[in-house]
Amino acid sequence: MPAVSKGDGMRGLAVFISDIRNCKSKEAEIKRINKELANIRSKFKGDKALDGYSKKKYVCKLLFIFLLGHDIDFGHMEAVNLLSSNRYTEKQIGYLFISVLVNSNSELIRLINNAIKNDLASRNPTFMGLALHCIANVGSREMAEAFAGEIPKILVAGDTMDSVKQSAALCLLRLYRTSPDLVPMGDWTSRVVHLLNDQHLGVVTAATSLITTLAQKNPEEFKTSVSLAVSRLSRIVTSASTDLQDYTYYFVPAPWLSVKLLRLLQCYPPPEDPAVRGRLTECLETILNKAQEPPKSKKVQHSNAKNAVLFEAISLIIHHDSEPNLLVRACNQLGQFLQHRETNLRYLALESMCTLASSEFSHEAVKTHIETVINALKTERDVSVRQRAVDLLYAMCDRSNAQQIVAEMLSYLETADYSIREEIVLKVAILAEKYAVDYTWYVDTILNLIRIAGDYVSEEVWYRVIQIVINRDDVQGYAAKTVFEALQAPACHENLVKVGGYILGEFGNLIAGDPRSSPLIQFNLLHSKFHLCSVPTRALLLSTYIKFVNLFPEVKTTIQDVLRSDSQLKNADVELQQRAVEYLRLSTVASTDILATVLEEMPPFPERESSILAKLKKKKGPNTVTDLEDAKRERSADVNGGPEPAPASAASTPSPSADLLGLGAAPPAPVGPPPSSGGLLVDVFSDSPSAVAPLAPGSEDNFASGKPASSSPPILCSLFVCKNNGVLFENQLLQIGLKSEFRQNLGRMFIFYGNKTSTQFLNFTPTLICSDDLQTNLSLQTKPVDPTVDGGAQVQQVVNIECVSDFTEAPVLNIQFRYGGTFQNVSVKLPITLNKFFQPTEMASQDFFQRWKQLSSPQQEVQNIFKAKHPMDTEITKAKIIGFGSALLEDVDPNPANFVGAGIIHTKTTQIGCLLRLEPNLQAQMYRLTLRTSKETVSQRLCELLSEQF
Repeated sequence: MPAVSKGDGMRGLAVFISDIRNCKSKEAEIKRINKELANIRSKFKGDKALDGYSKKKYVCKLLFIFLLGHDIDFGHMEAVNLLSSNRYTEKQIGYLFISVLVNSNSELIRLINNAIKNDLASRNPTFMGLALHCIANVGSREMAEAFAGEIPKILVAGDTMDSVKQSAALCLLRLYRTSPDLVPMGDWTSRVVHLLNDQHLGVVTAATSLITTLAQKNPEEFKTSVSLAVSRLSRIVTSASTDLQDYTYYFVPAPWLSVKLLRLLQCYPPPEDPAVRGRLTECLETILNKAQEPPKSKKVQHSNAKNAVLFEAISLIIHHDSEPNLLVRACNQLGQFLQHRETNLRYLALESMCTLASSEFSHEAVKTHIETVINALKTERDVSVRQRAVDLLYAMCDRSNAQQIVAEMLSYLETADYSIREEIVLKVAILAEKYAVDYTWYVDTILNLIRIAGDYVSEEVWYRVIQIVINRDDVQGYAAKTVFEALQAPACHENLVKVGGYILGEFGNLIAGDPRSSPLIQFNLLHSKFHLCSVPTRALLLSTYIKFVNLFPEVKTTIQDVLRSDSQLKNADVELQQRAVEYLRLSTVASTDILATVLEEMPPFPERESSILAKLKKKKGPNTVTDLEDAKRERSADVNGGPEPAPASAASTPSPSADLLGLGAAPPAPVGPPPSSGGLLVDVFSDSPSAVAPLAPGSEDNFASGKPASSSPPILCSLFVCKNNGVLFENQLLQIGLKSEFRQNLGRMFIFYGNKTSTQFLNFTPTLICSDDLQTNLSLQTKPVDPTVDGGAQVQQVVNIECVSDFTEAPVLNIQFRYGGTFQNVSVKLPITLNKFFQPTEMASQDFFQRWKQLSSPQQEVQNIFKAKHPMDTEITKAKIIGFGSALLEDVDPNPANFVGAGIIHTKTTQIGCLLRLEPNLQAQMYRLTLRTSKETVSQRLCELLSEQF
């Protein structure tokens, strides 16, 4: 109950509460309440008008009865009448009753809104505070519609008292969270930022909470808050606890405000202004230094407040990921907490170090704590801390420690809690595959995994093993031998039987020469497990048996007898029965050649990305360390010698539809069938391709401005002239990535739209805009995308391209969507340029110069002499000419320092031959580029595009 003055103690209320407390049974309580309700109802309906005190007393009784759990269906009008009172206690009880009992659909809401408007207009700070509290407590859409435009004015008004500003800021925050589309952005947004400089720290604290929430949705409008937040944080961090006496909590100056300011700074990248950046670095260093100081109090509140600021500062350091010194210091500080006696600190330290491990600057520093983390995995009592230890081991793993970490995880798996076993299995499978230098070790690890925790080995894991074994010739014999030995154990998990059946069916012939693993022994070993397995596994074993008929003719009769048995031909399961009948018939009527053709060895699987990582992400949720680690490190070649595969989406996608993490390094997907050598680890068993994938947290190819290009014409980015994959555009909300492939006059482009926020994009509409001339020369066909893009998700759009004739312009991609109630508009030029339809042509020196002389008329040659914009590196220049599309002709030009290329531009209507010559002058840092084609406009356009690359 609200506090009341001594002379206004509402004796009747006190007596009623005392009577309720003295009731001996529930029936007595209900009887007393019903008596009181009848009395209050008669008073409200009586002819005699009640004074303000009586109304307040009876409304207060109704409120108390409601809080006891009884329904109240009257008294609402009397509570509304109390709002018009000029006495604080009466108005307070009225607002309290409304906040608790009145719902947003009430017929009284208009009367309540009028009373609130009167109090807000009264300029009485006490009454304004009560009204703002009521708006925030109710927080309905009707309230937002009525007051969302008024409260910002109160917040930024110069004559508003500090206590009212606090209430207004928090009230506006509540309305924005419930109805963001109803809170208008306007002139007040620039003024509210300056509340960070307010002298009253209570106002600053409330304003920081508001600005942080607004900045997450509208970062551009509040980016000026960064310098002000750094300035205010600097004053707090460098001040003594006596300077902020009213806001010092156990010798820690303004800890709540410090945490809020640090959280606000995490909405933005590192400050560009060197002075602001330097000041922020000083603040963070000071916070880290204070963490090393001896505590000023032994009380837990002091350490809690101090550590809260420290952990938020470390989160900001990790977010910026730009100061190696700070990152290493943060890692060392967290390392001290790993052995702290307080469980919560150990948990938080492990969690923060998981993120630190993904930074290239601090990864090595995190690895120094591997023994401590392994010890925590073995000795921690709290399962949640052990789970974070597993996460950290996974994050810090690389080629140098992979075998140690995998071995420790396997050891822990035998005693791990059931709730986290599946996750550990997935992580072990991913690490064993990713860092396998020797694939015999990988096979041993996965089979050991199945032995230890077979029930938790999902289909994705054993699918992956089979796929890798089939794609790698060097491990097939070892895998067959190993699974054969593993199957000899008396009790085998069914997943091991599946792996053994598949691998022996494909490669059992590689070990059949050993008398200990003869064909008959292999068959008898597998068939001894048959009756213990489920229907899907039995079906797989039947397929293995028919494979044996082809591999080992000597066991054909034995297998036919099994297939002919009643238990197979008359099996109750239709799948098993059908397989038995068909396989028996096939083995009987087919000739040896036909049998060999039908049952030949499985070809290497086409290139797919791992569905194990997808399953782990799906289990862990978005924005975990599993999403971050590949984005910031390990972009070198993977263990197979090819580019390391990007993490797959929740439904693993084929290579052309891969997620953006691999765009910077991965080559374009081959159009034809994949090579049999299996250059990448692949996954044929993953789910069907999906258009949705998790968002890539970053890329090295980010070059577009973070500002939506709706106000000025979009510019064609020259970086895509010589490459097909990368991040085309990125700001605080949206990331646009491309993957494209071209062949002759046709092309296909995959556009990925990634939602970088946690809020849905609504009415998401990408549109391709072409001028009339471009529409004539370039044909574009697109498929629509889902109008809703979930937070942290990515959608894909396919564009089919046909070059009808040569062109100079590029199509514009315009994206419109609604985010947090605000309309967003982004325009970028798609990098579809004429050189994309180049086909390289190899030519001998004599043929080149003969053709060069034929194209000697002035309208066929275009020449450009220009200053070098980049370092004149020979290898980079070669790569750019090849990326441009032409063939690089060696030993053609008499001057070996020059570069010569040839190719054909393919359009639907014609083919245009093209010759180019690039002459570098290292002393003058200049280039001379000469292009000759049979068409002047083509020569001019190609010369423009290629000149921009050097």
